[in-house]
Amino acid sequence: MAAPSIFPYVALGDSYAAGTASQQDGCPHGPVNYPELLGSGRIVLTDNVACSGAKIQAGSNPLGTQLSALNGSGTRLVTLTVGAANLGLSAVLDACLATPPVNCGPEIARAQGVLGVCGGESPLGGLLINLYGEVAKAAPRARIVVTGYPLLFESPADTDPDRIAKTAINKATTDLNCVIERAVAVANDADANIHYVDVTEEFARHGIVDPRSCNRSAFIHSLVNCDPPPPQDPEAFHPTAAGYRAYAEAIKTKLPNGWLDKQDPSV
Repeated sequence: MAAPSIFPYVALGDSYAAGTASQQDGCPHGPVNYPELLGSGRIVLTDNVACSGAKIQAGSNPLGTQLSALNGSGTRLVTLTVGAANLGLSAVLDACLATPPVNCGPEIARAQGVLGVCGGESPLGGLLINLYGEVAKAAPRARIVVTGYPLLFESPADTDPDRIAKTAINKATTDLNCVIERAVAVANDADANIHYVDVTEEFARHGIVDPRSCNRSAFIHSLVNCDPPPPQDPEAFHPTAAGYRAYAEAIKTKLPNGWLDKQDPSV
């Protein structure tokens, strides 16, 4: 039987998949996001139901109403970026990058409690494993691609006044990625067609150098708008258009040969 000419695709997750940090008026999507960039060739984006602030919940529908967008055996590709909101990373960033830092240590400790230990007891890891199983059940013929998160900051210099905060935030992100990757491995062992994508290499040398000023080579929005400064950028700590292109390129490496070919004009 010939392979289908198109591969219906549904995107799930949080603001990184939605393409915007905005939580106004429901769940808006940014003008550039990795699901839109992937929805080309034979891949057809049928729904991007990702929503800023989306968290994994316990229970039979662990990502709220998003799983209802999966069309059973008709969905052939699912992407998923989720986990950061469960840790409250926005609160960690606000606390640790305040001037002066306020409650940075307690916020990191709180997030670490949710995260647990990679390879050990992890409350978030358990939620992820359950979520991946539910996605596989709702889309049994789909290839599920789960992404990690980029490190927000370049390695800080010893003289950087934000060195401790940046180092702690990068470590928390590394730990989060580790928990996500381990949960994917568990789901894969349970016969889910699921694949993990690490994006840290794609974002290396393109992180934020100074979170309070503009770095035009960054793949991540800084705290302030570049044109003109200084109002706070509402997309702070989320990918730029270049960052989303990096996400899309990383995800493509987990797709079968031919999926990204030009769609057959006869269909």
